[in-house]
Amino acid sequence: MGKYYGLRGLKLNVAIALIAGTDFALFGYDQGVMGGLLTLPSFLQHFPEIDVQKPPAGWSASRASNVQGITVGGYTLGCFFGAVATIWLGNYLGRKRTIFIGSSIMVIGAVLQASSFGLGQLIPARLITGFGNGMNTSTVPMWQSETSKSHRRGQMVMIEGAIIVFGVMISYWIDLGLSFAEPSTVAWRFPIAFQIVLALIILIFIPGLPESPRWLIFKGREDEALDVLCALSDLPPDDERVVNEFEAIKDTTLEVASGTFSDCFKMNRNRNFHRTALGYVNQMFQQISGINIITYYAATIFQNNIGMPAFTSRLLAALNGTEYFLAGMIAIFTIEKFGRRKLMLFGAAGQAMSMAVLAGTTATPSKAKGIAAAVFLFVFNSFFAVGWLGMTWLYPAEITPLDIRAPANAISTTANWIFNFMVVMVTPVAFASIGYQTYIIFAVINAFMIPCVYFFYPETAGRSLEEMDEIFHHTTNIFNVVKVAHEMPHRYGKKGELLVRYEDTEEFAEAQRRRSSVVGSVNGAPRTKGNESTRQVEHVDAESEKADETNEEKGH
Repeated sequence: MGKYYGLRGLKLNVAIALIAGTDFALFGYDQGVMGGLLTLPSFLQHFPEIDVQKPPAGWSASRASNVQGITVGGYTLGCFFGAVATIWLGNYLGRKRTIFIGSSIMVIGAVLQASSFGLGQLIPARLITGFGNGMNTSTVPMWQSETSKSHRRGQMVMIEGAIIVFGVMISYWIDLGLSFAEPSTVAWRFPIAFQIVLALIILIFIPGLPESPRWLIFKGREDEALDVLCALSDLPPDDERVVNEFEAIKDTTLEVASGTFSDCFKMNRNRNFHRTALGYVNQMFQQISGINIITYYAATIFQNNIGMPAFTSRLLAALNGTEYFLAGMIAIFTIEKFGRRKLMLFGAAGQAMSMAVLAGTTATPSKAKGIAAAVFLFVFNSFFAVGWLGMTWLYPAEITPLDIRAPANAISTTANWIFNFMVVMVTPVAFASIGYQTYIIFAVINAFMIPCVYFFYPETAGRSLEEMDEIFHHTTNIFNVVKVAHEMPHRYGKKGELLVRYEDTEEFAEAQRRRSSVVGSVNGAPRTKGNESTRQVEHVDAESEKADETNEEKGH
């Protein structure tokens, strides 16, 4: 078998998508698996502190709700810390090694969870599992985006988004199937342990797949990067398309080679802080939409809030996950056709409507209203799956420049997990305290998301990662970036064909100007791969760019 398992071109892109998707299936599985266990008798027998219907003697229902929130949310808190760790580890380790380490940590956490006999073991085990998953979810979107063509990138990440829900769906059906093993603890230990299978698939196959060519160039490993680009395109190294992409990536890398974590918060020529903020808020919006009320607590809502029998509740949760997965498939075929903005607007509008209906149907209990509420739990999932499910793993990776891509995406992922933790933590308490009004809060939040997306989020569909840099170079404030993106010509067509050569762009002219201004300072040495003079030019290039940006900031 040859390099990259003998795969090239589309087959190699699909292989990368499959492994990235396996990671997201693992992510989804972990999110959904606890939902079907929270009302399982054998599970509650081992962990009575989280039984909100029959709390331990001397415990109030609100106290049990808090403990349940901590137990379920411990996983998301671990994900937050894993994402934070990636801020510093991401560029040092590279994309592949970070994913490998994250998956290894998840295996350890899953083993500890499945063997738990009390909350003292279960909660730390969920923190450990979450830490590994936080590393992965901060890294996999970058790896996927940096190894995909601009005309395929959206579809590839939307496939991953659908696979997140595939993981959720599988967890619900496994929970339902193993519930027949009651009263044996296999009913809950096996569903928790099953995630190890997915993690092992990643550990086996990730070493043989290509590293991000952008990260390789960032580290000065240009020959390896060129080899990866040729394999991804299934083209020879002297093909114009490969040369064009390689030079564009290289010039972008040289421009930002001295980037640091603190650069995420600088409003320089690349508008780093602006772009970091867009990614952060995008991830935050996904979580505060209220999706994880359903993902983590579907069976609990059907049983405890709508009043359905235990088996019916688990069956409806499994069907809900299945419908969620099928709805997620729609985005695969619409993401490039309609673009990112339209799907986000469509999703937010539908989610706001669904939450408003849920508030109305659960305000006063009745059988008819209970059925309507159950239906709109499905409807909410459908709108979310089309508009926001995979979007927040695609958009932040597309919007950030290379030098801060690892820390900026880790920062945006921390938003996902910290607000995920907040929602998962407060949901049991909110339902116990304010009941149906919980849905009103989320209806208002979703309605607020609509103008935010419309006025502040530029379209990234069909844009190379380097084109996004050019768009922000021409942006002067947060209000005109949407207009700039709309008016700037595309370099690549809808099928990936080259429309504008990199050598014909303003970015190329600017890169040439910076090079020519510093070549004399390093004895006129030519830029050849790998020699010391090249690195001196690259270093001075970056320093020159930093000086330019400092002057621009002072000018503002």
